[in-house]
Amino acid sequence: MDPLHWLRQGDAVTQAAALLLLAMSVASWVVMLWKLRLVQRARRDVPRATAAFWQAPDWGAAQQQVAAFDREALVLPLVSTAKIIATTAVPTSATASLATQASLGQQLTRVLRNALHEVLGRLQFGQVLLATVGSTAPFVGLLGTVWGIYHALTAMASAGQISIDKIAGPVGEALIMTAAGLAVALPAVLAYNVFGRQIGQVEADLEGFAHDLRALVLDSAGAGSAAVATTD
Repeated sequence: MDPLHWLRQGDAVTQAAALLLLAMSVASWVVMLWKLRLVQRARRDVPRATAAFWQAPDWGAAQQQVAAFDREALVLPLVSTAKIIATTAVPTSATASLATQASLGQQLTRVLRNALHEVLGRLQFGQVLLATVGSTAPFVGLLGTVWGIYHALTAMASAGQISIDKIAGPVGEALIMTAAGLAVALPAVLAYNVFGRQIGQVEADLEGFAHDLRALVLDSAGAGSAAVATTD
């Protein structure tokens, strides 16, 4: 039984289903290998980068120390954003934009949320593809199987020679499409679940760090205002 011979003899629908499964497999494996590297680095770098930040004496040193550990730039955008707000005076003039007229807490919430969404979007990239491949690949393989069996039976009926021996070969070859669909889907589903759990842990760490950054900037601003009032 030669599945390649059956594929070469198949029509456009059969060959299109096989090519689609091949494209799904290649795309999912490329994403899985890329995300494996990304997630492994993120799980190691995020705790080290956040620890380096809290050990720094000031914002400039913190930014440099975080950059040394944060190879995927997951923590650095949050630190850079908080540093800009912390070291920039809040405009209060009437010509200031609506964004800068907001309180310091509101500005921090907005900019840290935007930076966090950008980082989380990079972590989540490819998850939709893995979920799509995992849910649709078995049905693409089933379509190829049904279509191949239909054409095999039609061809044998037209020839007027129907027997178990003649049916077993073409039907068995057509069933390979179902196996191919499952072979494409299973790694994608497993990778989606594993990466989803690991990414969730990294997301929780980043969200907690963003909350701590907001509290740090607000506390520093409050302490600075109290010091100025005491001096006056």
